[in-house]
Amino acid sequence: MDLSQDQAAFDHDSTPRRRRRGLIALLLVFSLATVGAGVFSLAIFTDSNAVDGTWTAGTIDIEADADGSATFSVSGLMPGDTGEQTITVDNAGTAQLRYALTTSATNGDGKDLQGQLDLTVREGACPSTGTELFAGKVGAAAFGDPAQGADTGDRVLAAATSEDLCFAWSLDIATGNAFQGATTTATFTFDAEQTANNPATP
Repeated sequence: MDLSQDQAAFDHDSTPRRRRRGLIALLLVFSLATVGAGVFSLAIFTDSNAVDGTWTAGTIDIEADADGSATFSVSGLMPGDTGEQTITVDNAGTAQLRYALTTSATNGDGKDLQGQLDLTVREGACPSTGTELFAGKVGAAAFGDPAQGADTGDRVLAAATSEDLCFAWSLDIATGNAFQGATTTATFTFDAEQTANNPATP
């Protein structure tokens, strides 16, 4: 056989083997590269830390004589009689508030005794000569405005503070016989709202 033919045959037979070896070597390189990348990705120092954020809403809590001592209970009224009662208004909340007073009165017997009763509300405990907040008929007692926002006459109380108000009443001396035995009930309502981020209404 011709040597050139032998060489050609050898080359022909060895080509697939060389290709296979080349593919194996290439796969081995890729495998090592993959393993190396995995090793490098794990071989680092790490750390983490978490910080909590907590938000708690404040409270607006107004109380007018929570112990019930301010309840008006007057009997045996005669024309010209007078009386007074101290009401303590407390801000039991955690934020400054402003408050207003409104009143509603009922006359179940239809005699309208509340229209004969005069009421004055002043700053300070009774007897008081403090600033007058209201003067008029008991059923119309009011100061400030319960509508949202700062209004003329609103009272402001810091958190965990209180103030005294003196409610002084009198039955008109000109009250006639038609009101004998009459009864009226007045409900004084203190409405409060936050002052923070709550300015006067434009």
